[in-house]
Amino acid sequence: MRMRLELIPLTVSDVDRSIAFYRDVLGFALDHDVSPGNGMRVVQLTPPGSACSIAFGTGMGASAPVANIHLVVDDLETTRSTLVSRGLDVSGIHDMGGGVRYAFFSDPDANTWALQEISPGASLPE
Repeated sequence: MRMRLELIPLTVSDVDRSIAFYRDVLGFALDHDVSPGNGMRVVQLTPPGSACSIAFGTGMGASAPVANIHLVVDDLETTRSTLVSRGLDVSGIHDMGGGVRYAFFSDPDANTWALQEISPGASLPE
């Protein structure tokens, strides 16, 4: 059996503000911004190098914020510095031991994200 996680729906209060946040601050690619009718608008963005995208819009139903979505990065210091230079409030780096480190941030609608770095040779389950 093969399974692929390809889309995470998010609830946002302001679609254009969220596009600016994910595209301009985080550097996600804007894949789709379509209005199929009946007041519905669907926006999809993808992080650089990812096979999984996020989607939000209007007329898609509402839900609670999503918590602790992971973005796995190769270089946590560089990624964190880049995002801070773009005005994002990113936590300090937390070393969890075993070669795993994190930094955390939230989007304007309280969806929370974790930047995760797993170093080569990290102590991962087999």
